[in-house]
Amino acid sequence: MTFTNPSSVLIVDDEAGIRTALRVSFARNGWAVETASGVNEATQLLENKDFQLVVSDMRMPDGDGLDVMRSARKMSSSTAVILLTAFGNVPDAVQAMRSGAFDYLTKPVSFEQLEEAASRVMRASAAAPRADHSEARSIVGRAPQLLRSLERARAAATTDADVLVEAESGTGKELLARFIHDASDRSRKPFIAVNCAAVPEHLLESELFGHARGAFTGATTAKAGKFELANGGTLLLDEIGDMPLNLQPKLLRALQEREFERLGETRSVKVDIRVIATTNVNLSAMVEEGKFRSDLYYRLAVIPLTLPALRDRAGDVELLAHYFVDKFSAKGRGPAQRVSEEFIERLNAHHWPGNVRELGNFMRRVCSLHPGVELDGSCFDQEFQGRSKVASVPASVPMFNPGAPIRQLERAHLESTLTMTQGNRTQAAEMLGISIRTMRNRIREYGLPPRRYA
Repeated sequence: MTFTNPSSVLIVDDEAGIRTALRVSFARNGWAVETASGVNEATQLLENKDFQLVVSDMRMPDGDGLDVMRSARKMSSSTAVILLTAFGNVPDAVQAMRSGAFDYLTKPVSFEQLEEAASRVMRASAAAPRADHSEARSIVGRAPQLLRSLERARAAATTDADVLVEAESGTGKELLARFIHDASDRSRKPFIAVNCAAVPEHLLESELFGHARGAFTGATTAKAGKFELANGGTLLLDEIGDMPLNLQPKLLRALQEREFERLGETRSVKVDIRVIATTNVNLSAMVEEGKFRSDLYYRLAVIPLTLPALRDRAGDVELLAHYFVDKFSAKGRGPAQRVSEEFIERLNAHHWPGNVRELGNFMRRVCSLHPGVELDGSCFDQEFQGRSKVASVPASVPMFNPGAPIRQLERAHLESTLTMTQGNRTQAAEMLGISIRTMRNRIREYGLPPRRYA
């Protein structure tokens, strides 16, 4: 890797040997290099010179890498920061990414890893000199279950193995997929996502594999599918549990051989991709029920990952609330809002069936409708508007009785949930842990009036 336009990098580490090694490596690749032995020295250099990149150790005698990053951001918002942390110290890594680090690497770090990360800094700067790199990487939390998932995801990123993420709706499955992509050798290549539940069944094969001109009515031009568009990078198959059974054999072959045919063609197309599949349903249970192919399941789940529900992440509701307040309240209109203990208590008392997505949407609404004031219990109560209480079940819905048919109970539960969400199918689907397509199918199956539920 050699850069035609030399750029400046600041190396911050209290170990002289590491500073020297990194200085030589970066200088050899065309960078103008400065070094600092600690936070104070780094701060002085940052106050007097602009740097495109700062590479800093996380733990030093006079402070840490986050202090260095704050100094760098104070001087220039466009300076990218890569933090070096001890192997397996996941809380450091999560805090680094939450605070806006461009990347973090675990020691011992190889020069190849640093060069690749530096290359991405150069590409990001060329594409968007003022880009905030933290937004795409904001996996916020400190709960042990979440940190274990992130550590496992980071390990998965170093391989090309396919990944299956099973977790409830709203927990951040796509964000985790992007985290894996960004941390992998494929980060410079495309990240392509397709929602298997959102695409009509008769169009999903074309969406995935493309089609030739005239392959079906309306195919007036040839089209490349998501598999081709993701070549060299990562393909996210979101809500894979909604993949139709008749399409699963073709998907299995594409995964096994990394080749496929467009609709209407016999010529095979080869691709080099990593596949990450996500689902909010229990795929192994679907396999037992004959609703999902076992061979496809095992092919997808080479590396299985999970994300904990928000209710199982002790302490993260408060952390996320402050994160969302910082994100939503200012927007160039002044300092971020304050949050009262009473407001946090209200948040912690709620179950959050929609997980982080529900919490984020609620915080956006509160910050938008109560700008410039301290968020307290009254703000919470006004914007929740009784949603924290279970709505009364309509008289037409049969109540639970031992021995009642399962279909009758499921229909009642579905209708009461839709009533609670005032007919919002998407919100109801998230609360029930099913996809929007499954929700539509259940409404039709149980004969519920479709026009009532938008």
